[in-house]
Amino acid sequence: MNLRSPKFWVALLSIVGVATMAIVDLRRSSPGPVAAAHAQVAKLHGGQSCRQCHGGLFSDMTAACLECHAPIAEQLDGGPSPGSNRGLHANLGKERGSQCALCHSEHHGADFALVNQVSFAQAGAGDPDQFDHATIGFAMDGAHLGLTCDQCHLRAQVAVLGEGQRRFLDLTQRCDACHFDAHRGRMQLDCATCHGQEHFHDLIATDHDRHLPLVGGHAGVSCKSCHPADDAQHSLEAVGAKQPHPTRQCQDCHQSPHADAFVRGVEQASPPAALGACAVCHDPEHTDFATAAPTLTAAQHAHSGYRLDAPHDQATCAQCHGPADATYRVRFAGRGPDDCRACHEDPHGGQFDLSPHAALGCVTCHSRTHFAPHEFTLDKHARTALALTGSHERARCDQCHVQPSSLEPRSFAGTPATCDACHADAHDGAFTAVAAQRPVPAHGLCAHCHRSTEFKDLVAPPFDHRGWTDFALRGAHGEAECQACHRAQPKDARGRTFARVADVFPAAVDSPPAAGANWDCARCHGDPHEGKFDGATLPQDIAGRAGCVRCHAESSFRALPHGFDHARWTGIALTGAHAPLDCAQCHAPLAQADEHGRTWARARGTQCADCHEDRLAGQFAVHGRNDCARCHKPDTFKALSFNHNLDARFKPGEAHAKVSCAACHKPTAIGDRQTVRYKPIAHECFDCHGMHEDQLRRRKKKGP
Repeated sequence: MNLRSPKFWVALLSIVGVATMAIVDLRRSSPGPVAAAHAQVAKLHGGQSCRQCHGGLFSDMTAACLECHAPIAEQLDGGPSPGSNRGLHANLGKERGSQCALCHSEHHGADFALVNQVSFAQAGAGDPDQFDHATIGFAMDGAHLGLTCDQCHLRAQVAVLGEGQRRFLDLTQRCDACHFDAHRGRMQLDCATCHGQEHFHDLIATDHDRHLPLVGGHAGVSCKSCHPADDAQHSLEAVGAKQPHPTRQCQDCHQSPHADAFVRGVEQASPPAALGACAVCHDPEHTDFATAAPTLTAAQHAHSGYRLDAPHDQATCAQCHGPADATYRVRFAGRGPDDCRACHEDPHGGQFDLSPHAALGCVTCHSRTHFAPHEFTLDKHARTALALTGSHERARCDQCHVQPSSLEPRSFAGTPATCDACHADAHDGAFTAVAAQRPVPAHGLCAHCHRSTEFKDLVAPPFDHRGWTDFALRGAHGEAECQACHRAQPKDARGRTFARVADVFPAAVDSPPAAGANWDCARCHGDPHEGKFDGATLPQDIAGRAGCVRCHAESSFRALPHGFDHARWTGIALTGAHAPLDCAQCHAPLAQADEHGRTWARARGTQCADCHEDRLAGQFAVHGRNDCARCHKPDTFKALSFNHNLDARFKPGEAHAKVSCAACHKPTAIGDRQTVRYKPIAHECFDCHGMHEDQLRRRKKKGP
């Protein structure tokens, strides 16, 4: 070390000077309390850390400020750029923007606002409420001008900000920072490309003329009307993506009132137009196509499907296309060459407006050159609801198509096509209920069975008797002629040549069976059993068979295909000796049917004595009738079921068990009959054994 070197002494003096200044700074007191915003920061509290704001040995106050206020440092690093969106401090320039104390004075107490009127004045804005946002790159206009600062900068009026909070630097200049993005992030264009600041719905379409000038009828139409959100190709978001999308023609947005053939014909016969066939005749500036309709040439008119041939070539446009104040569809209704009613009065009073053949027009029935006589032939009539066949071919038109009065048109459309509209029901509704369950033919219920030629001509003979009357013609009924139940008669006013079944068998319809029930034979034949088999305790249905068919077949009354359960129906079981008996042994055949139709006589009765002789002369009769079954089994008369201990007053016991019946019951005469006596009979011991006097002496006692 050279103590004589000038450099040594300069360095030494510099070190001493800096140290002296540091010692002085450490001992220096604060000129006043800091603002509340700084006071809440722990490292600035108490005013003992001056270098935190004023810098230390190797930094200055600007660097110390920017160390805490990093967003300001970022603005200043960008350099001056007036009108940019880098922030106010950047637009002031780095030199002026770095003079923090010039705008934000300190040490004036806790209540002193660091951002105040002076701050804005130093930045070039004398009144904070009139701050020109253009200086920071945001040209605020329209609805934004009516806002107060704290409506956007929520902490603009907050007295003391919390640590890390921002007063004006908390917002970006993107619209969606404050406003809801209706496009939900799908729009690539900036909001200002289409929207002004006056109102969100005030849209700007600066580049629209390249595709379609927004004039005339297109002026004032909202964007979403043509660019709906659900249109993948033409939505606002798709257009905003700056990607190619197909150019639309008029008919892509507007429903064409013209027929496709007309549009194609005009387009093929005309030079190509940017907006398609519509632009051949119409300008996009039209506000109403109806009032600005062009005049068509005869060739163009022919493409509409209506050639202006004679006699229509002499007609003026107004004769067919009405007044100018009418709607387009009224003036240009799209008439065809055979749509006579469009210009001529309808003599039928609109009867054919709803007809399925209305599209064919007047020429369906009338000639193109004259109205009468008509040309409606039988072949054409066959296309209506009723083809004229059979007897109808000879009918006059006015028999079915009447004219109510001279002031009303003759009735055509809506004339009933069913048989019962003109003809009375010869069956008086007897088949209505059954027919209602079947598909109805076009000409009504009668057409199920009858042809249009004659009433007697059936559609599909023979007549389905079971299907229509619920009475199948089986057995003897199938062999019978129709006249057996329907007596022949002269044709009546309704065309009937046979009588109803009620005229022959009145009981058959006095109380007709319920729907689905079986017909009862007795309705026509009477009940030869006089209701004896209809009791409540007897079965009313056997395997689906009710009435007489429970036992009888339709082939013959005598045929019993299911057998006859004698015990079930009469209460008398044919067992034992009765089982092999023939019916005639109890029910004698009759030479002639009786008044009930019976050909078998009734049985004599249900008691044994009704058929068998009483050999015991009424000894066991109770109230005049014998109950043989008390002692005799039905299988054989000799087999007894008599129990002397239970069924008689005398109980034999062991002493009499082996005594024969004849020992006590001996032959005797009862009345004029010789028989065995059973009752009454003596049953005391002495009645049979007698009694001796000494047999009842008391024995003497033995012993003292």
